[in-house]
Amino acid sequence: METTELEPPSDQLPRERLLRAGPGPLGDHELLALVVGTGVRARPVHQLARELLDELGGVGGLSRATPRELASSHGVGAARAARIAAAFELGRRVFEHEHHRTSISDPSDVQRVLAPRLAGVAQEVFFVLGLDSQNGLIDVVEVARGSVASVEVHPREVFRPLVRMAAAGAVIAHNHPSGNPTPSDHDVELTRRLFAVGELMGIPLVDHVVVADRAFRSVREWLGGFA
Repeated sequence: METTELEPPSDQLPRERLLRAGPGPLGDHELLALVVGTGVRARPVHQLARELLDELGGVGGLSRATPRELASSHGVGAARAARIAAAFELGRRVFEHEHHRTSISDPSDVQRVLAPRLAGVAQEVFFVLGLDSQNGLIDVVEVARGSVASVEVHPREVFRPLVRMAAAGAVIAHNHPSGNPTPSDHDVELTRRLFAVGELMGIPLVDHVVVADRAFRSVREWLGGFA
């Protein structure tokens, strides 16, 4: 079938371009068209998207429009208005999360973050905490579970999620179900090994925290530093 100006080749459609190159190269109206999904009242979706942006003063104006206003005043319909509002709300929540991250400034912060996850856990669990350049917490990932007395961890399991989240630094942590937070010889050896890997990968290891009930111990402080 021949293509026309109203129907560009499939590899030039916004969806295909987004999947191929990411959302960055797409214009505002193209991104909005993907959110809206289909046209309305015989208007192609890209035309509807352009009209909405023009009428409301661009993306900023569109973000401030209520779903009721979009549905009634601009003829978008309730379902499409809800999709637009939901997309902007997700963006706001991401912004809120990124700009109000938990700060990890000392071992007590690590213990506070992990305590709810470790309540009632009877085996050792190993976590990696990804940090941004200001020591803000990006994410917490459980990388391994072991027995009551030990947990085995490979460096690739620790650093794979850190690379994915583009972490600038990391804290590793695990629990001691025995209630004694004193680092074992194995804990110390693993810490030194992961510290060396972090130096090579450019994701420095800030600390290794052992959590036990309400007690905790910093392996870095225990060793007097990693250097």
